[in-house]
Amino acid sequence: MTAVTPNSPSTAPAFCEGIQYFSDSVPGFETYGKTSAIAEGKRAIADPSDPTAAYQTLLTADALRYLVVQMTASKASGHPGGFASQAEAYAAFVMLGYKNILTEVGHHAPGFYCAMFLDRSLEDMGIETVQQLRDRFREKHGLLGHLSGFIPGILSPAGPLGQGQHFAMSAAFLHRDTLFPFTVGDGGLGEPYIMSSMAHFNTAFPEVTNFLPILVWNGYSQEHHSMVSLKSNEEMIAYWKGNGFENVVLVDAKEFDDQNQPGAYADSTLFPLEQRINFAKAVITAADKAAKSALGGMLTVFILKQLKGAGVHARGSKSHNLYAHHKLDHDDIVAALQNLSLTPEAWALVRSNCERAGGGPASKIVVTESVLPLPELGQLPMEEYEVGGDAKVSTTAMGQLVGHVGKHDRNFLVTNADGNEASGIANINQALKIIHPTEDALYFQSPKGQVYEPLSEDACAGLAAGLALMGSRTLWCSYESFAINGLPIWQTVTQAMAELRRPTPSTITLFTAGALEQGRNGWTHQRPEIEAYFAAMMRNGNVFPLFPPDANSIQACYEWALTTKNKGIVITSSKSPLPIRTTFGQTRQALKEGAIVLQELAGSLPQTIVLAVVGDLILSSVFEAASNLQEQGYSVRVVSVVNPRRLYRAHDVAWEICSEPDGEFIDDATFEQLFGGDVLIGIAGGVSGMLEPIMLRSTAKRDTFAWKRGETTATPSELLAVNGITADAIAQRAVQLAQ
Repeated sequence: MTAVTPNSPSTAPAFCEGIQYFSDSVPGFETYGKTSAIAEGKRAIADPSDPTAAYQTLLTADALRYLVVQMTASKASGHPGGFASQAEAYAAFVMLGYKNILTEVGHHAPGFYCAMFLDRSLEDMGIETVQQLRDRFREKHGLLGHLSGFIPGILSPAGPLGQGQHFAMSAAFLHRDTLFPFTVGDGGLGEPYIMSSMAHFNTAFPEVTNFLPILVWNGYSQEHHSMVSLKSNEEMIAYWKGNGFENVVLVDAKEFDDQNQPGAYADSTLFPLEQRINFAKAVITAADKAAKSALGGMLTVFILKQLKGAGVHARGSKSHNLYAHHKLDHDDIVAALQNLSLTPEAWALVRSNCERAGGGPASKIVVTESVLPLPELGQLPMEEYEVGGDAKVSTTAMGQLVGHVGKHDRNFLVTNADGNEASGIANINQALKIIHPTEDALYFQSPKGQVYEPLSEDACAGLAAGLALMGSRTLWCSYESFAINGLPIWQTVTQAMAELRRPTPSTITLFTAGALEQGRNGWTHQRPEIEAYFAAMMRNGNVFPLFPPDANSIQACYEWALTTKNKGIVITSSKSPLPIRTTFGQTRQALKEGAIVLQELAGSLPQTIVLAVVGDLILSSVFEAASNLQEQGYSVRVVSVVNPRRLYRAHDVAWEICSEPDGEFIDDATFEQLFGGDVLIGIAGGVSGMLEPIMLRSTAKRDTFAWKRGETTATPSELLAVNGITADAIAQRAVQLAQ
């Protein structure tokens, strides 16, 4: 194959501007490339066994490889090797009309971008030519290094491993008649929870099998051989079957190798044309079989075994990413581009097939390109308790509302790894039932339930956040101490929501059983450090940690959360009975202004001491400190911080670049009404980071009392003492600052 450079032939389609190498001819084109395998007005090829379909699948795979190499080399950065090893599989599913394709592998991003370019999805963001594709790769407001929901046609973000299957399962749950293939790399196959989360999902929802893992078995991970590189085909099939997959469809490029390539993994781009066509035919017919199996009710995996880096600048892990020297004039890059180059006619044919497949560009047809209709919830059954009346369990009060939501919205799921009953929300189980194959009224179990309980916070956070990203309402419940295991995917989703091009319900969490309630369990159950995670995320602009002080407040917080879009709402609450201190109206005000005054005590001295409190159980110690200070003559104001995000200054937070931006922050006058005084003491049963917005704005003499470390104790007061958060210590420090 000879190539001409550097200018585009006059016959090249306009989108080819920026392609560096064109071929004078492409073997087989005269026989198999005269007409599109996907006819005009059709969504897919007519016959997977047709050699013309196989040949044009090859052209699509090589076009993807070419664009991936040229795009990444234009910035000497990015990851071409993994996607290249399965380019035939991706092309096959597209030619079969399936475009709702996701990935577990953020390093496959370049291939997905090039696929979106070929089917014209990227035109929605102004990328119409290869030159523009090159220019905007890894640039601001362009094609970031790993996948994002900001990109037209891309269903979900992809960065950290162990997440992509959650998005595919979420989409499959909501769209039962649509296939959701997603690529999984063999290098990341051992990442926690990939297999176990799919197994639990299948047990809970055996009828939802329309998600299809595509295992990219190429023998290598990022920097070395993959840990499954020595498995035989039989062992790999047994592995997947042992994890519950009924149908394992495997295509091995080695079986078509007539070039005596060394090792167990072959590069099909080195085969002669006839064998390449045979290989492509095997891939597309196997993909068709796997797709029909998954859509037909069988848990299925499609495996493509081909050497990593097939067709690009290097092979094995050396193909994984480009280094600074891998520029467009590097010998290896030049050789790869020239070997992959196509004629203008071949480019036009590939574009035609990609655009027609599935019924149009992915940016117009995939499920995430439109807002999912949601049922009306009607009036929430909120019950306002009398201030000063009997103590109530906040989580139980919220549970009543959660049950109502689930009964009105059958797609609504609650996820919890440690059990709702242990968090004071057994009423959720009673109303919605735990999803379980064993029906048992005693434990509120039902195969048709709406409470998802895998013993994995990753699986809980993954499905709940994934469903929210796909457009559905959810609630992730967890013990505060264990939720950290699910936060990486929750953070990924909230960041994706911040740049998503459509509104979607916020991802809402309820974290219970805080450190102060876990004295006897010891430090293993005392990890309020998780709040530091959210304190940092508040500056993203769309993350709102909420700290309702009582059972009335938590209802108003959840009521508000249900109305929001594209946000991460974190509700943290005790599961112990606590006094009722606020009305609904006060919390609704606090949600707008950040905080609410709970108590004003007048003193004989001129100084006013402000006690700003994050949390609920800790309030008893704070009120004791307030009484102590009043007895010493000071005026005291106790302020409950409900929505600390509102207390930042607008320039502290990246709110203006968020999708569905929320730029509400209290003004200086309101801040002064709440926190103005001679002394300010910030108090948190968790981390001090939640107090940062107050400490940034206050000009008073100030200090903080916050969590330090866990210990085994019999009572919350003992645990507070370990951390130096006692009424006496608070009062003593306030007096020191006041003098």
